[in-house]
Amino acid sequence: MKPREDSIRISEIFGPTIQGEGALIGQPTVFVRTGGCDYRCAWCDTLHAVDNQHRHEWTSMTPQEIWAQVRALSSAEPLTVSLSGGNPAIQPLGGLIALGKKEGYRFALETQGSIAQDWFAELDVLTLSPKPPSSGMETDWDALTRCMEAGEGCGVTVLKFVIFDEADYSYARDVSARYPVFPVYLQPGNHAPPPAKPDMDGLMERLLWLSEKAVLDRWFQVTVLPQLHVLMWGNRRGV
Repeated sequence: MKPREDSIRISEIFGPTIQGEGALIGQPTVFVRTGGCDYRCAWCDTLHAVDNQHRHEWTSMTPQEIWAQVRALSSAEPLTVSLSGGNPAIQPLGGLIALGKKEGYRFALETQGSIAQDWFAELDVLTLSPKPPSSGMETDWDALTRCMEAGEGCGVTVLKFVIFDEADYSYARDVSARYPVFPVYLQPGNHAPPPAKPDMDGLMERLLWLSEKAVLDRWFQVTVLPQLHVLMWGNRRGV
């Protein structure tokens, strides 16, 4: 049977749990993780939602089916729904957002900024996370700008960067200089994606280096954060 035009490829739906990074760190959240991505970052920590070899694990669901699960997980109490991936911007998520907004839920989405959608304007938080040199990917600046323009009218748009080294840090500074109006969040990258155990000592060393460097450079407009979910649960899925 041919999938419906509004069907969404889902890798996993889970929560409520605590948002582990970015502008909503620490807040109770239900995650809707879509399947499929137009990037292949060298250090990707969600390959189960990216690589086509996992597509047999993904499920094609309607917005109504997804929403039924979100409501059940949250006991129909409005909270934040995080749309992630993969790259969730690939999927037709406008209908799902509309369903949740009717019931008072908030929606946050994180994307690398490679595909713009008109429903970005309906989000409460749009996180654009362009990928630095360590990812092995190239930034399409025109596409990133289109994503920012599509998000005009949403609650807030922020930039978030995963940082492994000096080159990544310089990249983040350059992007922030291009788009100075947006708040910036930095987090140390995880060198040991699932199923390996994270290098906690390495993560804390990078967090300390990143914090000290931002202060020494007098980059006072930036927010430096850990990957809270990694510190709490390691690389476990579904938390």
